[in-house]
Amino acid sequence: MTPHAPIRRIGWLALLALAGALCLLLHFKVQAIHSEVVRAERRIVALEQDKLLLQTEFETRANQQQLAAWNQVDFGYTAPTAAQFLNGERQLAALGASALPGGAATIRFARADIEQTAPAAPAPAAAPVAAAPVAAAAAPPREVRLATATLAAATAERVPLVALASAGAAGE
Repeated sequence: MTPHAPIRRIGWLALLALAGALCLLLHFKVQAIHSEVVRAERRIVALEQDKLLLQTEFETRANQQQLAAWNQVDFGYTAPTAAQFLNGERQLAALGASALPGGAATIRFARADIEQTAPAAPAPAAAPVAAAPVAAAAAPPREVRLATATLAAATAERVPLVALASAGAAGE
C-alpha cells in the first residue's frame, strides 16, 4: 500500500459521513416544511368551516328579518305572555277535569257504525267526551254536533273519509 491510501480511505469516510449528515439535514428540513403545509391545510379547513358557519348565520338572520316582516304584515303573531303558561301541576291537572255547569261545551268526535245487515236508522250519538278548555271562563259555549254515519257492508272494511263526509253532508 501507498502512504496516501489510509488518508484516502479516511477522506472517503469523511466525505460519506458529510453526505449522510447533509441528507439527514435535508430530510429534517423536508419534514419541517411538510408539517407547516399540514398545519396550513388544517387552518384552511377551519377557516372554511368558520366561513360556512357565518354564511349560515347570515342567512338565518336574513330569514328571521323576512319572517318578522311577513308576521307584521300578514299574520300578526305575538310572543306568548306570562298568562299563557301554567303555574304548576295542579293547574295542569285541572285541564283534564270535567267541564263545569254553564261552562263551554265539550268537544265531540265523529264516529261511523258499520252494520252487517241492511241500513237502519242512524245509531244514537255517543256520550260526550269530557274535557275542559284552557280558558273555560273566557270562552263562550260552542255548539258542536256529532256526525254519525251508518254503512251497510257484507264484511267489515275500511271506510274512506270522503264517504263519511258525504254521508254527513247528506244528513244535514
